[in-house]
Amino acid sequence: MFPHLREDIASIIKRDPAARNAWEVLTCYPGLQAIAIHRAARWCWMHGLKWLGRFISHIGRILTGIEIHPGATIGRRVFIDHGFGVVIGETAEIGDDCTIYQGVTLGGTSLNKGAKRHPTLAPGVIVGAGAKILGAFTVGEGAKVGSNAVVLKEVPPGATAVGNPARITQKAEGAAGDDAAARVFSAYGITPDADDPLSKALRGLINHAAAQEHQLKSILTALESAGIPCEEVPEAEKVDSNHLNKLVG
Repeated sequence: MFPHLREDIASIIKRDPAARNAWEVLTCYPGLQAIAIHRAARWCWMHGLKWLGRFISHIGRILTGIEIHPGATIGRRVFIDHGFGVVIGETAEIGDDCTIYQGVTLGGTSLNKGAKRHPTLAPGVIVGAGAKILGAFTVGEGAKVGSNAVVLKEVPPGATAVGNPARITQKAEGAAGDDAAARVFSAYGITPDADDPLSKALRGLINHAAAQEHQLKSILTALESAGIPCEEVPEAEKVDSNHLNKLVG
């Protein structure tokens, strides 16, 4: 029933700098304990002992503060860090080597019994604290979900989802996050240059407007130098790109 406990412990020691030894992880990490209890609950669930599976799951919730439905599928070396307030629904699927922080919800948005209602996390996904992933879609392999994001649609492999509702940013080729260590673990889903994509778009528009203003001034100066009269128009308010960029973050 617990064939992967040893590698789960080794995985936690590898990914958490606060973990000092196997005994400490086994006795003091609620995420590991919740997954071990879930395996017992799921065994009962899959063998027709539905009530017993739910009851074991309920005991696990009381002991660890982590609620995992016995019908959920959890892969190998999954690390639920801190874990308090994590909720994983019945048809959720979590791939190998995923990392989930406290306050995460893998929830469903449908009342259809027997249907797939909860999300699927592909291998290597990192979900930051407080994030909500709601619906029967897939978060692609190696993707990251930022803290407090509300994800309502599919996330492509390697992408990052941030905001409420979440917006998707694709990782640039050859970006800093491509190294092997970053693929194994990224604390709280934080990545270099992980600005909100909406803020990036607004900054781009602001800088473009400032560049156009400069170009128009250059054109008017050139026309006047060539003796071509330009109709006098009231001078518009200048674009302060630095001030506007600070406002949008």
